[in-house]
Amino acid sequence: MVTNDPTEAALGQRIRVVRKRARATLKQVADAADISESFLSQVERGIASPSMSSLTRIARAIGADLASLFVGGESDSTLVRAGQGRRFSHPAGSHEEQMLTPASAQRLAVVRAFIDPGEDSGAEMYSHAADEEVVVVLSGSLTVWVESTRYVLGPGDALTLDPRRPHRYKNEGDAPVDSIWTMTPPVY
Repeated sequence: MVTNDPTEAALGQRIRVVRKRARATLKQVADAADISESFLSQVERGIASPSMSSLTRIARAIGADLASLFVGGESDSTLVRAGQGRRFSHPAGSHEEQMLTPASAQRLAVVRAFIDPGEDSGAEMYSHAADEEVVVVLSGSLTVWVESTRYVLGPGDALTLDPRRPHRYKNEGDAPVDSIWTMTPPVY
């Protein structure tokens, strides 16, 4: 996905800083992340947006956790007031997420995700190192695939999954989705 979103530029700049800090070349990271060097360069310049799967592989290749690649107010407080959590646009493009747990949380991450109709985590399935993940749909309808199994979640539905298994999601409905994602331990 090609974009001119300033949030994507900031994400790309953070990736570049971490990559250079790790003294890794574009080619080394691209090879380790199984993406093209030109695509990584476009991500770093903020003109392409990686899928969640690609971003996860890039983070691993540069020795970073996903949290370090997103922006937001860092606080040592245990209280996150409504609307004050770290916010970021999803790497696949369209939707916004807000951290409901503070940056200091070590064993649990709670994320509120707002996903517009047609938006998703990317066509490619991804996995990550958390032990357990739960998604609760507050409003709208969200389709989640875990390997070959497809789940359609409506308001009040909750799905627990093993995030180490390949998965992806998409808002196939015509209304925005408001959802809560909880994972332990936090991966971002």
